[in-house]
Amino acid sequence: MFKKSFLKNIAKKEKVSLSFLEKQLRNNKAVIPLNNQKEIKNPVVIGDGFKVKINTNIGVSSEKPNVSEEMKKLKEAIRCGSDAVMDLSIGAKPSILRKQIIKQSIIPLGTVPIYEAAVNAEKKNGSFEQMSFDCIWETLKKQAQEGVDFFTIHSGILKNSLEYLKNNKRTGGIVSRGGAILARWMLVNKQENPLYLNFDKILNLAKKYNISISLGDALRPGAISDSTDNLQISELQVLGELVKKCWRKGVQVMVEGPGHIPLNEIETNIKLEKKICHGAPFYVLGPLPTDVAAGYDHISSAIGGTIAAYYGANFLCVVTPAEHLRHPDINDIREGVIASKIAAHSVDLLRFKDEWEKNRKISDYRAQRKWQKTFPLTLDQKKAKSYHQKIKPSDDICTMCGKFCSLKIIDKCDLLK
Repeated sequence: MFKKSFLKNIAKKEKVSLSFLEKQLRNNKAVIPLNNQKEIKNPVVIGDGFKVKINTNIGVSSEKPNVSEEMKKLKEAIRCGSDAVMDLSIGAKPSILRKQIIKQSIIPLGTVPIYEAAVNAEKKNGSFEQMSFDCIWETLKKQAQEGVDFFTIHSGILKNSLEYLKNNKRTGGIVSRGGAILARWMLVNKQENPLYLNFDKILNLAKKYNISISLGDALRPGAISDSTDNLQISELQVLGELVKKCWRKGVQVMVEGPGHIPLNEIETNIKLEKKICHGAPFYVLGPLPTDVAAGYDHISSAIGGTIAAYYGANFLCVVTPAEHLRHPDINDIREGVIASKIAAHSVDLLRFKDEWEKNRKISDYRAQRKWQKTFPLTLDQKKAKSYHQKIKPSDDICTMCGKFCSLKIIDKCDLLK
């Protein structure tokens, strides 16, 4: 699937042996999302035994159709250390941004093809409720040919899921956009989920272009009171069977997960996914351990994401301060990416010597007040430097303690020499 020289470079970046990387790929414990129609500068491996990765969502909406603004967000996400990006466009021409990302991005790109299919069906038929699988299929083929690296496919939400939802009310209902589109389509057309019925055909396309499948969690809890409910678990069981189908076809697969989950259920959710989905890499959307942090959901997500990654989540989706409130701007993207990087790094430093060493070095430089050597080791060098230089009395201290700098006082005592 991948050339040995390519895998050697990834193993070197991950600080693992080539044989370990090959074993994890062979055993389906890791994925490398990379369409065989292109090359990218920064490919990544996602899975057990590797550093925790993060994904940033961008995309034009019907309310915010500014492509140039989304490209600025892409560049900022990459600058801040995002490992992948997803284009979730639902504007009038969703393909415009995607083509620019494929042309300019140095990191893998994912999409949710049902979004573009729904937009196209609205244009052609007046409603996405009139969408046919042919429309979905044409969208999938076009995106595959263009070079999309991974697809989110919401194939786990079924007609019987909707019956259960009807009889067992949820506080948050269906918060997945793809899940809601498919739920409405199934109800109106009285048919089974077309992504489930045609899953083998989708896998043939994914195999042809080496596209990784990210099995979407259409029924993830969008409220703490809905966490780990029967609806969520029933979808996970369907996804577990679809994981096996992917592997039998030789298609790389990961599984998307919740969602809004209280702290005491995060470990359980990770273990359930790993068990039910046979150890497939886990991509978590947060998780958010509280519903009350509107405007600060990037912090809530970093808390949940750290715990999830510690217990085995492999891929964290960036949540911005704008979550639940509005379309994020470039500052929201920056804050969200850095929050997710903090979560990922907090776990990586426990597992990888180079990350631990980075923390030791920055502490050494801080103790010596060597600011210029400190900044490059921080997650957001630009912000760290601007904070320190805004009001700078001297190179030897900061304005927090001034002449009462604890480190300088201890230096004079010769206690650390």
